[in-house]
Amino acid sequence: MALRLGDEAPDFTANSTQGEISFHAWKGDSWAILFSHPKDFTPVCTTELGYTAKLADRFAAKNTKVLAVSVDSVDDHNAWVGDIEETQGVAMNYPIIGDTSREIAELYDMIHPNELETLTVRSVFVISPDHKVKLTLTYPASTGRNFDEIERVLDSLQLTASRPVATPVNWTPGDDVIVSPGLSDEAATEEFGSFVTHKPYLRTTTL
Repeated sequence: MALRLGDEAPDFTANSTQGEISFHAWKGDSWAILFSHPKDFTPVCTTELGYTAKLADRFAAKNTKVLAVSVDSVDDHNAWVGDIEETQGVAMNYPIIGDTSREIAELYDMIHPNELETLTVRSVFVISPDHKVKLTLTYPASTGRNFDEIERVLDSLQLTASRPVATPVNWTPGDDVIVSPGLSDEAATEEFGSFVTHKPYLRTTTL
């Protein structure tokens, strides 16, 4: 069964390019982005893993760890890393899990036979510090992911986990946010100081 929002992200222990990883212990009380790619030594995957490495400092500043996985071996990953670094101009700075047994792929429903019979599709999971799945995305093999968008969603998830707000369409950090409909006007005034009422169900504020 596919993982749903709010489910606990399955734990696992596996080898990676940075040694053995026990997932829950490795992520600790951090957020995590776990993403799969179909195959090493392929063009789209090379660009994705390289670009994600360029975001490492930004993710780290947001208490977020990144972990990639495919059904290739760790030896293949290590051989491929040189190509990523050469073509994308960045050092690989996060682990890539080797899942030759497909155990993790099965736990996270990363193999979609109608798309790729035995390889993982481009799945993304954002997982909160309490190990709960907060976002799932699935892309076909032919389409590279937008990791700037994944970072934007992470920003929204972290904000809405800490304040009684929601983020509107195309929100980016610094934009106005939506006051939670569950707050009365009095509670909203206490929480935010001021807000704008567009409709009884649509109130916005600046944080």
